[in-house]
Amino acid sequence: MKVGLPMNDWRVFALASAVFAALTAIFGKIGVTNINSNYATFLRTIIIVVMTLIIVSIRKEWVAFDTINKKSLFFLFLSAMATGASWLCYYRALQLGPASKVAPIDKLSVAFVILLSFIFLGETIKLKTIIGGLLIVVGSIVLAF
Repeated sequence: MKVGLPMNDWRVFALASAVFAALTAIFGKIGVTNINSNYATFLRTIIIVVMTLIIVSIRKEWVAFDTINKKSLFFLFLSAMATGASWLCYYRALQLGPASKVAPIDKLSVAFVILLSFIFLGETIKLKTIIGGLLIVVGSIVLAF
């Protein structure tokens, strides 16, 4: 009898993402103590590129660039621009404020995703999703102020 979640379950990776995001805040706060936050983001990005390059190479997941769907490429470009802006703002916020207050405000992104996925992706929003999103907003405000 199998117990637990399989390694192809999205929830496993979502939980791992949350743990790594928490470590990002702690390590990032320490890392930007004596360095410009923009330069720190640049260094972090290089490390992420190298790490991802190694993973894609080990798993043999390379594909020819010209085979990538143009729509996918365009939206990956937009996603990368949003990620870069998010990281630059996040590291600056960590440099200026306490991680215990910066991280909850950053997690308001969950509420924004709920709203934007409804507007742009046509995802269904149930009452429990609305209540959960509102709790995140209220929790973030309580923790930040």
